[in-house]
Amino acid sequence: MRPILGLLTALLLAAPLHAHGVTAGSIEIIHPNIPQPADGAMAAAGYMGIANAGDQPDRLIGVETPVAKSAMLHQTSVDADGVAKMAHLPGLDIPAGGTALLEPGGTHIMLMGLTQTLTEGQMVPATLIFETAGRVEVEFMVDPPGGMDHSTMDHSAAGN
Repeated sequence: MRPILGLLTALLLAAPLHAHGVTAGSIEIIHPNIPQPADGAMAAAGYMGIANAGDQPDRLIGVETPVAKSAMLHQTSVDADGVAKMAHLPGLDIPAGGTALLEPGGTHIMLMGLTQTLTEGQMVPATLIFETAGRVEVEFMVDPPGGMDHSTMDHSAAGN
């Protein structure tokens, strides 16, 4: 638990002026963000922390946004040859009293088929769908460019 809390604290301290989120029941969404993708990119990744203050686990099972043709949970892995690949995840468990982090190089929300250019400072509407908490409206902040370029990765194992 302590490493997760440390990572969450680091996430919050990394962008104190840009931190934002939403609370829905026992679920708190912490700084949903998308690093600004390159001009013309057709894909981008979304990150956040999800805290569950309740005494029952929940599960993130879907994502919707008008800025992409599809949005889904992905897990990045690196094979023995150093090639990064992604696989679709059907859901992400949020333990009771715990936190799940969506971060570069790990679990993230993959936005594929971007329908518009995303620019730094823009707020991108989305709906996170949980098994228990239901539909939670959030806004992803488009942060400065950086992080992993998901537009050039192998998505063949990700179901799209």
